[in-house]
Amino acid sequence: MEDKELFNRYIHGFPYQVSDINFTNLFMWRHLYELRYEVINGLLCISGYYYGEPFILPPLTLKPYNPEILSHTLTILKNRFKIFSHPLKIKFLPVHMLNEFQDLKHHKISFNSDRDNFDYIYATKDLSTLQGRKYHSKKNHLNFFMRNTVYEYVPLTASLVDQCMDLTRKLKLGEYPPLEKDLLENEEQAIYEALIHMKQLDYIGAAILINDRVEAFTLGEKTTNDTMLIHIEKANAEIRGLYQAINYLFCQEECGGVKCINREEDMGFENLRKAKESYHPAKFLEKYDVIVE
Repeated sequence: MEDKELFNRYIHGFPYQVSDINFTNLFMWRHLYELRYEVINGLLCISGYYYGEPFILPPLTLKPYNPEILSHTLTILKNRFKIFSHPLKIKFLPVHMLNEFQDLKHHKISFNSDRDNFDYIYATKDLSTLQGRKYHSKKNHLNFFMRNTVYEYVPLTASLVDQCMDLTRKLKLGEYPPLEKDLLENEEQAIYEALIHMKQLDYIGAAILINDRVEAFTLGEKTTNDTMLIHIEKANAEIRGLYQAINYLFCQEECGGVKCINREEDMGFENLRKAKESYHPAKFLEKYDVIVE
């Protein structure tokens, strides 16, 4: 946290756009990925483990990339990765950065599309109105909730943290495949980290109270002038229309003037993919794995 300003200078030094290159995300998920960082040749290099395999994020720059500096930095990192008996892997490289890597000298580089980690990008006007036949089912659930539920939409405050965590723990109960269960355990810690540091992080939080209890909450952050990134969205699935309501109300109340909403990736989980596709993304922000040899 003490290096937040350093991170943000690099994060905003180039239009990375992907949800992974964001201080709040890096901070709240740092334990899962065992993140480390170092400045090499003026580039901020962030490393970690993804399902047990070492990786780095694209080295972050404060200005347009210098191919010589980037190539030399990758050589240093490639030599360090030899101790892992793994080639140097870069994860979450956005598609618009492929050109920065394709023509680097002294390296053999391969690119693999990472569909499980594509960011889902939606038009704000779609999510804040739910107009049109494709949103008919969503609008029906939302209208049912609005007509039949006494609720309060409120800003997220420190006094609601315990209730948010109670809801998070309740939602992870049940039978899940081992990988998804592990992710839910790590997500609980990530949400806690984000909530207890809400004054130091740059997101906007909101909750829906029913009978004075948090039954839904969300965290979103404006990453550019026209994009809102949704970090977390949780709702009691037993209450019909509640998921639609927290999504809709947050877009209505907090996303004025924002053209796009980034709802992050589905990580290859079928239920999450189905849910995100059901809101009809306007586009995907493609990401690549890069192997440097």
